[in-house]
Amino acid sequence: MGGKRERSGVVAVSETSIQITFTFKGVLCRERLKLKPTAANLKRAELHRAAILHAISIGTFDYSVTFPDSPRRFKFSEEKGDGHFLEDWLQTWLDRQKPHIKTSTWDGYRKIVYNVLIPEIGKIYLSDLRRNHVRKMCDKMTSVTNKRLSNIQSVLRSSLQNALDDDILDANPLYGWRYKRAEAPKPNDHVDPFNKEEQASIIAACKDRLIKNLFQAALWSGLRTNELVALNWDDIDLKRGVIRIWKGKTQAAKVAETPKTKRSVREVKILLPARKALLDQKKLTFSPDKNSPVFINPNTGDAWTGDQQIRNAWMSILEIANIRYRNPYQTRHTYASMMLSAGETPVWLAGQMGHTDVNMIYKIYARWIPDAAPNAGQRAVEIFG
Repeated sequence: MGGKRERSGVVAVSETSIQITFTFKGVLCRERLKLKPTAANLKRAELHRAAILHAISIGTFDYSVTFPDSPRRFKFSEEKGDGHFLEDWLQTWLDRQKPHIKTSTWDGYRKIVYNVLIPEIGKIYLSDLRRNHVRKMCDKMTSVTNKRLSNIQSVLRSSLQNALDDDILDANPLYGWRYKRAEAPKPNDHVDPFNKEEQASIIAACKDRLIKNLFQAALWSGLRTNELVALNWDDIDLKRGVIRIWKGKTQAAKVAETPKTKRSVREVKILLPARKALLDQKKLTFSPDKNSPVFINPNTGDAWTGDQQIRNAWMSILEIANIRYRNPYQTRHTYASMMLSAGETPVWLAGQMGHTDVNMIYKIYARWIPDAAPNAGQRAVEIFG
């Protein structure tokens, strides 16, 4: 029976869906129906397909009405505006991305689509979109950095490439092109670490041990904020002196997710100040269930839900300590600058921080590397001079 139905253009493709196949305007089309493949539903699908074939034969078939959620509806939309606006495609594309990318990444795409692209160019017909539309949009964003502009264009370019792959567009207007304005270089990617005195003031301002241990560990481990809040005691190996990093928790995701890059999965050496913080924290949050969180929100007694809560606590501590505000990520920059100034090698540091290669260390932290070797070149003079 399955073979017969497959030959007739109807086939069960999963436990929850049935696929029907038909030809429209010379194009072989496959669409899924959200029906369990029972005998009754397979018969129902056959009747639905027969109705489609009849509508095609008499010229009344409307793809966007029959399959309103199908990306292919754009290809067969004859009337401009009939599901043909860029905003419609962006929403369809965004929904298709959700199962395949990290929640935090998808949330970033969503914000770009709904806060930027749809308000600015959403009412342009998909087939009419040109580079000039994007250029004018970017020209208006006078306070936006090139990095942000690049992210916006990347989302749009990716969505248009999917439309091209689905034969909805004949070409991607953004292929091989990127809008970029002249911009003064920013020194060292906003690296603004805390000095020794500021670090001491920050720790002294933490009256709650749960907060104190969190920020002391941050300053002396170089972990990203989303990595810190995702730590469970199962990730801490005090005997070997390492922290296993393999996940992070962002505000958008609210649950721990694996990192974007393989190098972010790593073991970080536990230095003495971080070890002291973890040993004290163990007295407060450790339980026989090794999946219990290392760091918890003192206001709720539960695990931090994401990095935004950390930022809120951080702002309060800096205000108490009377220290100029820098975001929590500067604890990571502080760790890196301390390690390099103390003479640790860039190669070792790159591994500790989860960078893909050592070039990132040189690019961001180069000004701290000379401090590690004030007598550079002297050994060569002593040996060969």
